[in-house]
Amino acid sequence: MVRNRERGFTLLELIIVVAMIGILASIAMPALKDMPRRAKESVLKTNLRTLREVIDQYYGDKGRYPASLDELVQSKYLRQMPADPFTKSSQTWVVVLEEETTEDEAGPPPTAEEEAAGPGVVDVHSGSPATALDGTPYAQW
Repeated sequence: MVRNRERGFTLLELIIVVAMIGILASIAMPALKDMPRRAKESVLKTNLRTLREVIDQYYGDKGRYPASLDELVQSKYLRQMPADPFTKSSQTWVVVLEEETTEDEAGPPPTAEEEAAGPGVVDVHSGSPATALDGTPYAQW
């Protein structure tokens, strides 16, 4: 009488499979470790691009730069101020104001509304002191 051999995996086969899974996981882990930070960097780039485009649209429509970022929301150029993904706040944007023009520069004289508004916001940067994966500070983006 011949016994039917029980079917299943041997201990050696299981050890080999577990070792292979461990090797593959150790190769993939460094690449996956930076994914949340890369996602935040992507959101920051998108938010900065949006803010800069809206500032340019505002200038194109009104002939002057907005006095503050809140003016973009009040004028309905934005529904709400986007948040900086690293500081998790919409109040930490660092604005760059336009420089005062000299009389030597060509151009029409400013209107009374432009003079009352003062220098406007021409650019915006992140308020985060952190450094990006490529080594540049987020505040320089």
